[in-house]
Amino acid sequence: MDLGKDLRHRALRDLVARRAIRTQRELVSALKSQGIPATQATVSRDITELGLTKVDRGGSLAYALPAGGSVEQVAEARLSALLADAPLEIATAGAILVLKTLPGSAHAIAASLDRLRLPEVVGTVAGDDTLFVAVNDQAALRALRARFRTLAAQKGHGADER
Repeated sequence: MDLGKDLRHRALRDLVARRAIRTQRELVSALKSQGIPATQATVSRDITELGLTKVDRGGSLAYALPAGGSVEQVAEARLSALLADAPLEIATAGAILVLKTLPGSAHAIAASLDRLRLPEVVGTVAGDDTLFVAVNDQAALRALRARFRTLAAQKGHGADER
């Protein structure tokens, strides 16, 4: 467990809940004023991990906490949207699911899957249009493959099996 990251995430949630912060630079500055060191690159990753979005706050766009609930709920919704919006091919190789999708989509799918912290997922590796998902065993592989097919079918794309 990364205590520095947990502290930074708590501080970020508190900051965006209390006041309108419009830029990553403002977030870095606000964290530093609380004695929490952070770079713009770190804050950028934190924004993604926390599911922060920009909403209208007093006539300008500012960061806000996700409306849908927890980080896991946001990640599930994001994964669902990504899989439903892009064609998906699913293949297996041992205890690895191989997903092929549109160029530029694999990393976003992997990041959403990583944030879900599913117990059956050992890890992910993403390229541009291909994603490897290592799972614990064949039962986990079958369950995750079925879950991906269901999510991909929500907008009618479906998932091609190989």
